[in-house]
Amino acid sequence: MAYIFCIANQKGGVGKTTTAVNTAAALAKKRKKVLLVDLDAQGNATTGSGVEKSECEFTIYDLVVNKKIKFDQVVQKSEVGGYDVLPSNRELSAAELEIAEMKDRDNLLKNILAKVEDRYDFILIDCPPSLSLITVNALCCAMGVIVPMQCEYYAMEGLSDLVETINRVVANKNPNLKVIGVLRVMYSPRISLQNLVSNELIQTFGAVVFDTVIPRNVSLAEAPSFGKPVMYYKKTSTGAKAYLDFGRELIRRVKDEVQAAQKE
Repeated sequence: MAYIFCIANQKGGVGKTTTAVNTAAALAKKRKKVLLVDLDAQGNATTGSGVEKSECEFTIYDLVVNKKIKFDQVVQKSEVGGYDVLPSNRELSAAELEIAEMKDRDNLLKNILAKVEDRYDFILIDCPPSLSLITVNALCCAMGVIVPMQCEYYAMEGLSDLVETINRVVANKNPNLKVIGVLRVMYSPRISLQNLVSNELIQTFGAVVFDTVIPRNVSLAEAPSFGKPVMYYKKTSTGAKAYLDFGRELIRRVKDEVQAAQKE
């Protein structure tokens, strides 16, 4: 059974898709079987994985709205990253209206992934930067949420909003959902404000904050335009090393969670 994690933040431009793509690649590099689900209509996780979205016959949109379409007709291989991708494109933005009237509309993605989760060790879901039916679908099927966050005060407010949303989903839809961890991204230690917010984050959330910090790095910004995770674009970059460290930390955290659950 796969560990299913949403990578979510209700604020855009915070490195969410960058984290989704590079975490998938880092886990695959550790010989884990990984599926990356692109739930953002921009399709950036798709192209960032080296999959050309315009050439996909079917996407996650078709899988969600058309029961005749099967998983194996949609899934693509990221040849460069070594993981599978459920691709997305702008058609997904129309799915909101179509699934609104569907039966069991909050669990459409859960039902899809339940049929294939035994194939994978990890399933990562790149959520859109908004609270929508698509996002709710992701939260309803996930075990946990990874929150990439810039160390800025507005981002702290956004994190509080996201935690509130997660709590509502826990209360009404998915009692097993929790924040697995907060990942500090685009971090510049020379900026004093970021250090202050980072310290406040640790004081507020404690061990929920991952030890790994993703630096602001040119290679991380350049890699998507080449359709590659950063460790396959420039493996010596600080961004590549940071995401490889994060992959290892995530694996350790999952093991610790499993061991703690077994003791209960």
